[in-house]
Amino acid sequence: MPARACRTAAAVAVLGLPPLALTALAAAPASAHGSMGDPVSRVSQCYAEGPESPKSAACKAAVAAGGTQALYDWNGIRIGDAAGRHRQLIPDGKLCSANNEEFKGLDLARADWPATSVRGGSYTFTYRVTAPHKGTFTVYLTKPGYDPAKPLAWSELDLAHPVATVTDPVASGGFYTFSGTLRQRTGRQLLYAVWQRSDSPEAFYSCSDVDFGGTTTGSGAGSEHPVPAPTASAPTDRQIAAGADKSTMRHHGHGGDTASTPAPDAPKAAGTSQDLAETGASTGTTYLALGGAAALALGSAALFLSVRRRATGRR
Repeated sequence: MPARACRTAAAVAVLGLPPLALTALAAAPASAHGSMGDPVSRVSQCYAEGPESPKSAACKAAVAAGGTQALYDWNGIRIGDAAGRHRQLIPDGKLCSANNEEFKGLDLARADWPATSVRGGSYTFTYRVTAPHKGTFTVYLTKPGYDPAKPLAWSELDLAHPVATVTDPVASGGFYTFSGTLRQRTGRQLLYAVWQRSDSPEAFYSCSDVDFGGTTTGSGAGSEHPVPAPTASAPTDRQIAAGADKSTMRHHGHGGDTASTPAPDAPKAAGTSQDLAETGASTGTTYLALGGAAALALGSAALFLSVRRRATGRR
């Protein structure tokens, strides 16, 4: 091959490598996001009211405690490296925020959170999702005697008898839909949903306030004068689209988001295992891709320099 042609081929190899490496890295799966749509979650309810001017007293208090960004990030209550360790990672009193400082306003113990009216028996749950992924949804109901005016503890949930458990439901129209059975309760209760991905250690969490009707027991509600539950309502597609530019959840096409919210109490640096957990990529796979790209770049550069020296020596 003529020296000039060799130089051209080597240069093309070197210059063509970066796009190839970037393509390989961009192919990593994107992070999932979502929140319970029915019964509507606290964060979705407050977002529907409007982050800048919520209407209910509970949502106003949530914004006062944690700011408006939590509502724009309504689909990001998550732990990137949960791997089923929900009780170990989330302390009592911080279940609704998943121990994430950004969402601390959702942990406020009060009896006037907007609630969805329900009754015992079969129930169809809808979970709004912005990036479908395989995994298991588990929904727990609070035990009889639950007091909404006290911080929510794990012991308040009937963990032994989830009201719904489903693996790999099919997403349609932006929602996962699955069935469950609500046990008989009275008054205000809470449904706690955990979505544990199977293609990543990442998990998502949501609290949905519900009202079974009748008298709510507990010191906070007031047994003689129970607090009426404001009616809850989920955000519309138009509302979600209107606030998308203020969300820190970044879209990268193919229905995926990359979370920029760090796991609770663990700020992350790019390239850490936690960052990889968010995207569903494995540490080994990503490091292998980076290492392979670097090796190819060095090899191509060496080839280019070798060809150039030979061509120069023949002149």
